[in-house]
Amino acid sequence: MDFQHRPGGKTGSGGVASSSESNRDRRERLRQLALETIDINKVAPRSGGPWPWCLCVEGPQHHVHPTCRARRAAKEAKEAPAQPAPEKVKVEVKKFVKIGRPGYKVTKQRDSEMGQQSLLFQIDYPEIAEGIMPRHRFMSAYEQRIEPPDRRWQYLLMAAEPYETIAFKVAWLWGPLGPRAP
Repeated sequence: MDFQHRPGGKTGSGGVASSSESNRDRRERLRQLALETIDINKVAPRSGGPWPWCLCVEGPQHHVHPTCRARRAAKEAKEAPAQPAPEKVKVEVKKFVKIGRPGYKVTKQRDSEMGQQSLLFQIDYPEIAEGIMPRHRFMSAYEQRIEPPDRRWQYLLMAAEPYETIAFKVAWLWGPLGPRAP
């Protein structure tokens, strides 16, 4: 680094470098180091060599064009010996005959101490399959494809084999900042 043209510095004294000059010097040292460690096989020669379509240099300080990177990967894959694809794990899909909708009852409740409202969903699965646990999931209005999305609603889905999946459309009146009007 050349320190002689700094204000207040004498020739050869060095002086204190500013942070921007230190950063510039560090970047230059890293660039020089990167140029020394580049794999010569990955450099596209300017005189039309193995990759005449691009003049990119692949290194830590350079960006390689995405199309060049894709072409290079395709060429390397083509030249690489073919390896057999790994076997996919076969998962057997359980086949259930749907026997209809389960019975259900929805009850509105209010906590006497806190005054908080709630809904109680009672689903009746009398012929549930052996070892099957009923599942539930909340779905936003943006996930469903039956109605136009409306952020005021959410859907509660209940499923257990061999019954059909049922859904309840519930008004969502509580947001991240507190209650909101319906």
